[in-house]
Amino acid sequence: MGHSQADKAASRTRILAAAAAQIRENGLESVSVGSVMRSAEMTHGGFYNHFGSRAELITAALAFALEESMPAKPRVSSERESPDPERLRRLARGYLSRSHRDDRQSGCAIAALAAEVGRADDRSRDVMNGYVEGFFGLVEQALGEGREEDALLAVSAMIGALQISRVLTDEKRSDQVLKAVRDAVSALANED
Repeated sequence: MGHSQADKAASRTRILAAAAAQIRENGLESVSVGSVMRSAEMTHGGFYNHFGSRAELITAALAFALEESMPAKPRVSSERESPDPERLRRLARGYLSRSHRDDRQSGCAIAALAAEVGRADDRSRDVMNGYVEGFFGLVEQALGEGREEDALLAVSAMIGALQISRVLTDEKRSDQVLKAVRDAVSALANED
């Protein structure tokens, strides 16, 4: 990659990072090209060197936010992996933690944006769908073969608990929600 190509790629990444932070904090429709470009410390006119439209930026920024916030990647293997309950317990502890709850700007983009993306255009829904399915796959790998329904339950509970814990104004109650779901997911990990 030539120097100018490397610079262009770095600039695009800065734009996507700024837009992803804005999306997580304020939603898809909050994206303003001018604001994103200022946050990326670039001129408004440079935007069109990277994206054809605001809609294209929103879709790319959503994918960037989702990629950046995935708790872990599902391992792809031709062989079936052994269940790894401790992996699921670690995931639940990190995902359902106070620090993750309080990190709205760089925390899980699925939890931050699921309701809004559910009402968005098909491009945004397609992007998020892939990451939600990846999250299901990650948890199913940890639980083991034949535990798809438990994986669906665990992921849905974790995302919902994170969303609800961010809404509650009483910190003790919010912590209680996180702990209850963390304990329930850990119990699923202990089942055979």
